[in-house]
Amino acid sequence: MVYVKATEREQQIVAAAIRVLEEVGVPGATMRAVAAAADVPLGTLHYVFPSKDQLLAAVISTVVEEVAASLRSEVSPEHGLEHALRHGVTLFWEELLANRVGLQIMQYELAMYSARSDRGGALARLAFQRYTALLAELCEEAARASGERCAVGFDVLGRLLLAVQDGLIIQYIACPDADRVRGDTAYAVDMVLRLADPRPAEG
Repeated sequence: MVYVKATEREQQIVAAAIRVLEEVGVPGATMRAVAAAADVPLGTLHYVFPSKDQLLAAVISTVVEEVAASLRSEVSPEHGLEHALRHGVTLFWEELLANRVGLQIMQYELAMYSARSDRGGALARLAFQRYTALLAELCEEAARASGERCAVGFDVLGRLLLAVQDGLIIQYIACPDADRVRGDTAYAVDMVLRLADPRPAEG
């Protein structure tokens, strides 16, 4: 048997779990199904991830990290907060509309699964905290790099951005219309920018 490093094995299993979750949802994503998709023995899967919740937490972290890497590679902080918001949101939607809707549905299912589980919503909180922290950090980096100040706290900005995006995504899942969502997203960014009111920081 070919030796596989622990980190590589973990990545292999998480990638398989994401595929299974996108295809069949949280209820159908059994540990056995994930093991089969990852082409590993069930015992190996349980060794790497002793529980389903631990695997799902790794899935959430991986998805958020992928979103973060994509945004950081495309958004230039020195161009300011408005650029970061408009370009970042546009990039997110273009990737979402390119056949990644299943990934979003999976994340909402995970949140609802978490809310109903004995863990009291731990997985939902993890996703919420990771996404809001990412958005807040990107906004703060853009403001600092461009010498701007923001009229509201970056934590507030992160939460509102996530709330707006989630609402628009759910609408798109229910009634797919790419042109409508692009227009609505542009208006939503306008509203957030009016609240943020980015201006040159006082010297």
